[in-house]
Amino acid sequence: MRKTRLKTRMILTLGLAGIIQTLLVGGIAGYYLSQSLYEETEQRALMVARTVAAAPSVIAGINRRDIPALNRTTSRLTATNQALFVVIGDRQALRLAHPDPTRLGRSMADDDGDYGRRALEDGESYVARARGSLGESMRAKAPVIDPETGRIIGIVSVGYSLEQVDATIQRYNLVFYGVIGLMILATVISAIVISNRFKKAIFGLEPEEIARRFREQEATLQSVREGIIAVNRDGVITMANRAACANLDLPGETELASRPILEILPESTLLSVLETRKPDFDREVWLRGRKMVVNRLPVRQNNEVIGVVTSFRPSDELHQVSQQLTRIQQYADTLRSQTHEYSNKLHTIAGLIQIGATDEALTLIGSEVSDHQSLLKLLLEAVPDPVIAGCLLGKYNRAREMGLNLDIDPDSAMEDIPANLPREQLVSVLGNLIDNALEATRQHTGENGRVRLSMTDLGDELIFEIEDQGPGVPDAVQQTIFERGVSGKGEDHGIGLYLVQQFLNRWGGSVTIENLPAGGSRFTLYLPKYQEEGESL
Repeated sequence: MRKTRLKTRMILTLGLAGIIQTLLVGGIAGYYLSQSLYEETEQRALMVARTVAAAPSVIAGINRRDIPALNRTTSRLTATNQALFVVIGDRQALRLAHPDPTRLGRSMADDDGDYGRRALEDGESYVARARGSLGESMRAKAPVIDPETGRIIGIVSVGYSLEQVDATIQRYNLVFYGVIGLMILATVISAIVISNRFKKAIFGLEPEEIARRFREQEATLQSVREGIIAVNRDGVITMANRAACANLDLPGETELASRPILEILPESTLLSVLETRKPDFDREVWLRGRKMVVNRLPVRQNNEVIGVVTSFRPSDELHQVSQQLTRIQQYADTLRSQTHEYSNKLHTIAGLIQIGATDEALTLIGSEVSDHQSLLKLLLEAVPDPVIAGCLLGKYNRAREMGLNLDIDPDSAMEDIPANLPREQLVSVLGNLIDNALEATRQHTGENGRVRLSMTDLGDELIFEIEDQGPGVPDAVQQTIFERGVSGKGEDHGIGLYLVQQFLNRWGGSVTIENLPAGGSRFTLYLPKYQEEGESL
């Protein structure tokens, strides 16, 4: 059976079960029908025997031994009651009336070995099966009692042919077997119809294929990094993967299945898709305090929406990846700048020593040491955070490599940085703004151009001012410069300021752009020390 297809197995199983049930019920019903007919024949024979035994004409005929009259009576009663025979005997069980005249005067015992003792001696009416001269019959015997004396004066035997009963049973059985055959045929047809509908419902798949695909689907769902949740038309979760718990900041062992979606996400509008019946893609919403990008798709069956599947991921996931790449690039640029700068200076110092210009070599070394010591002292005092200080030092060296100067205001102070402010994101923002300022200054002013950085943490905000000597930012461009893909550097640019704006949106900060009278522009970055939570959508 395991090697056969599901449809064949269902037809065989359902058909065989139906046939067995039908035959079992039919057999029991046929048995009880036969028993009922036999019992009915017994009761009929007994009733006729008692009726005949109580007839006054029979009693009078036995007392007078009027054999002709008794035979006429029995002939009439046999025809009237459709009996096989009606026999009357005297007190000695000698026949006084019988369908076969040659048996008159003989003992009734020569027929079936029973001369009617129970009736003649005990006065009891009874029924028995026997084979006599007229064939196998169901015969009833009753005593004939004289009402005047109360004495038993004779016996009456009434028989019904069992062949007639069997013929009646066969007639009923033909009809019954026909019905059973139709029921078996209907069972087989039903099994075929049910198996076809079942196979259609499971898309013609075999149980083994369903099990394999279920395991594959489960593995696929769990491997997806996006959170996935499916709900039925009642809003009850039917499926969820582990990433759903992770993205919603729920414990990994949380069981979401069979729980209402509004119990997990009271602010969710997922059930609205059941009413609109329309998919919803790349929609930004707030879920459990996190901004998510959500896709919602209705599940249809027979043109009816039976549920909704939603996938979601943090909206800042791509931004975080971009920021990480930007930070890595900044580290690489810093190392490359430092390597290039110190390599050139080492070559210069080596050349001066070789030509004997030791005083000039010492002067150059002292100058370099003095400049870096001043910068390091400023950064250590103004910016205790090593991550931000390292970023600024790298940008200082990058500017030197580009032939530019990055001037950090000596009155700057950036000590009161909130502990929950993501340092890597702040570094990414500052790095993008300084890089843009350096690039704009080099393109417009050339070597020896200057970029100025000022920082303050006084008040409730962190403020960073970055001034360049570039061409400035036209008013029309200021409205779109923070949009994705907008840049004056050509193709494959326009991501840096977009990431800056995304960070400010999440943290609740802002940035202003101002063109300077002497040329260039000033970008001022404002970051509140206490983040304001966004509202749920």
